[in-house]
Amino acid sequence: MIAFLDASALIYRMEGVEALATSVTAELARIAKRHPGVRLAASRLTWLECRVKPMKDNNGALLAQYDAFFDRPDLIWVELTRDVVELAAAIRARHGLRTPDALQAASCLQLGQAHVMLTGDATFQRVAGLNVVLIQ
Repeated sequence: MIAFLDASALIYRMEGVEALATSVTAELARIAKRHPGVRLAASRLTWLECRVKPMKDNNGALLAQYDAFFDRPDLIWVELTRDVVELAAAIRARHGLRTPDALQAASCLQLGQAHVMLTGDATFQRVAGLNVVLIQ
């Protein structure tokens, strides 16, 4: 099992209000209990989106927290390859998702059947085959 973290889920965990941070942590714990050995994945778009606010605010401490997470040796990176972008275009055309969301959905789908996407955005539930866990 692979748990793909949309930027919203990771931002909730790192800098969100306590209730959202707790929800992300609790959901990851539930997934780990059901699927021992679960691995975490993120796309380069998640990396980009998480770094913008700390960079804009010149918040080196928060940026360092994100860097520590993204430097984890066990993190699975989903690169924005031609195949991912092509699938994202199809998702955008079929489901009307915005380009960044279509790229995130396509990135997650590239992980195969044994995936779950943690996100705070209900829009992802429109994508067939995407196993969404909505953080609220």
